[in-house]
Amino acid sequence: MEFDGKVAMVTGATSGIGMATAFRLAEQGGRVAAVGRKKEVLAKLDRPNVRTYSADLTSESETATLIQNVMRDFGGIDILVNAAGIIASGTIENTKLEDYDLMMNINVRAVLQLTQLALPSIIERMGNIVNVSSVTGLRAFPGVFSYCVSKAALDQFTRCAALELAPKGVRVNAVNPGVARTRDNQSPMCG
Repeated sequence: MEFDGKVAMVTGATSGIGMATAFRLAEQGGRVAAVGRKKEVLAKLDRPNVRTYSADLTSESETATLIQNVMRDFGGIDILVNAAGIIASGTIENTKLEDYDLMMNINVRAVLQLTQLALPSIIERMGNIVNVSSVTGLRAFPGVFSYCVSKAALDQFTRCAALELAPKGVRVNAVNPGVARTRDNQSPMCG
């Protein structure tokens, strides 16, 4: 089992890529802290080696409490998968500042806070961080201005973190998926 004995914290675990990642890590022997906002979906995720946590990652206090609870319950974190994210339509001409702020808060700022709080354990365990970005971080797409900007920021975040943490034995990578269908949204959306 590739992840036998490893503790993985996966955000965005109530749908799409986050849910699939949490299940795959658990299938491969990992002990998984599955994080999401939808309590009714979290209740359905319980498995012997999966523990669920409800948190609003835009809240600094909830995010700090989340990390404390995961550390208490699992004793540490080996792998952090930042898969939580949102997408919304909007162009440079009509994107409202509050919509832009929300997109940046969830897609970038929450990743920074989670990473900073989990780092002492990840460094101690010489673990890994995986950020779920998007093809829109690499290439512009029309009609999703804030999303593209947030994912480009996440890609640069990943490069900077990888450079700074490599000497400490921590790997930091991003995946940039294309269109993914989720159970929540049957229409295509960027990953």
